[in-house]
Amino acid sequence: MSTDLTLHQRRRTPTPSELQGIPWLRVLKPEERARAVAELKVGDAASGDYVCRVGKPVTYWFGVVEGLLKMSSDDAQGTTMTFSGLPPGGWFGEGTALKREPYRYNVQALRKSVVAGLSVDSFHWLLDHSIGFNRFVMNQLNERLGQFIAAREIDRMNSPDVRVARSLAALFNPALYPGVGEILRITQQELAYLVGLSRQRVNKALANLQAQGSIRIEYGGLRVLDLDALRSSMVSSKS
Repeated sequence: MSTDLTLHQRRRTPTPSELQGIPWLRVLKPEERARAVAELKVGDAASGDYVCRVGKPVTYWFGVVEGLLKMSSDDAQGTTMTFSGLPPGGWFGEGTALKREPYRYNVQALRKSVVAGLSVDSFHWLLDHSIGFNRFVMNQLNERLGQFIAAREIDRMNSPDVRVARSLAALFNPALYPGVGEILRITQQELAYLVGLSRQRVNKALANLQAQGSIRIEYGGLRVLDLDALRSSMVSSKS
């Protein structure tokens, strides 16, 4: 495979196991699912590849089958604001696809990832024909609004421990990222990129969360022992 090819040029038909990792296919009726499956494409993104960029026209509604992406934008001073990490099972850009407007954010692979895409025309066809799909998209929009409000709050926080805790909680959102489960495959450096802190400071924050009993640090990732405890520890850390 030539590395000179763009992610779009490297697109291919998804495998049966990759289709199983697409949550919204389960809410479609047989004829709707057949049409969606015929239109779905996946691409094998290398670390650093851009899935979409600010100003580019929307062509697909995207989702993460494997790996980890970062959604961010840069202000006029060149400062990067990270809106969200995007782990497996997460689909994004429904608002942009609905309005068929250029992207207002960048999405970049933090590691080797498999990214799925449904053409924007097929996205609108499902909106016009599928009640189940409409409910899924509405739930996505509602959850995403809360996530972006939280992201703005995180950017204003001075406590590194709270920033890490709240960012982790967002990545374990079962509605937006059903493919994560109890274990998030993420390195401390990747988490540092998402939170905007040094790897050393993230390591210290994770050690504190582990001492609280909220998470367990495992090889290649993090296991949530009690998500409610993780969320309540964030509240107590603010006071």
